[in-house]
Amino acid sequence: MKIKMNNKLFCIVFCAVLSACASTPEEPKIAPVDELYNSGMDLLEAGKYAKAVTQFEELERQHPYSGWATRGQMMMAYAQFRMGDYDESLASVEQFIRLHPGHPNLDYMYYLRGLNGYYRIRDVNRDQAFTLEALHAFEELARRFPTSKYSSDAKLKITLCRDHIAGQEMNIGRYYQQNNQHLAAVNRFRNVVDNYQKTAQAAEALFRLTESYLALGLEEDAKRSAAILGYNYPDSIWYRDAYDLMLGKHLVTEDERKSWAGKFVKGVEDLF
Repeated sequence: MKIKMNNKLFCIVFCAVLSACASTPEEPKIAPVDELYNSGMDLLEAGKYAKAVTQFEELERQHPYSGWATRGQMMMAYAQFRMGDYDESLASVEQFIRLHPGHPNLDYMYYLRGLNGYYRIRDVNRDQAFTLEALHAFEELARRFPTSKYSSDAKLKITLCRDHIAGQEMNIGRYYQQNNQHLAAVNRFRNVVDNYQKTAQAAEALFRLTESYLALGLEEDAKRSAAILGYNYPDSIWYRDAYDLMLGKHLVTEDERKSWAGKFVKGVEDLF
């Protein structure tokens, strides 16, 4: 005997079956850890940085406590850096340093921290926050890991960062000088001489100090700046100009040009 089911009842039963099937969750697919890592590295080497980041994130999600995940964190930070996502890369670097303070590749993460600031350095007329970030990161790398293979390049970049910061200080000092704010200018030029004396800006800073001190009527300070300039940069155009200024004020004589700076500086123990 056949049982007849009306259309309405059939629809109810069919929908219930479908609902039951839909509510059954699928088991998440877990890929082998090395497969995820190698896939991320292949994408990284192919220049597909965004996809590489996604793959390394998946690696960490599926295998959060494995050594491969730790490597993946490093590679993810590098991929973010290469795609120009410096804020995300820096955040990944900072997290890695915080979570793995004894990792054997920690020197590289400090180097990458510096690079994230270094590649955002702006010209000397603009804010130098990124330059300072890079400088501090590279200095910490050189201090903590002096034998690291990344330290030699970091030291070169330290020089460039310091020269950049000194350049901005000189720009601001010249602005003050041109607007007859000589005391404010002195503070900027002194900062260069005191803290960035090994940069290419130091000689000009000493000359500008001589100018500003003369404008303020501080002849002894002007003589001191010019003498230090002549002692350290005797063949510099800046010393020639500074000496001409002193000559115009009758503070030196023409025949002292070559010997005056050395004699003056010898009696100065603390230059500044």
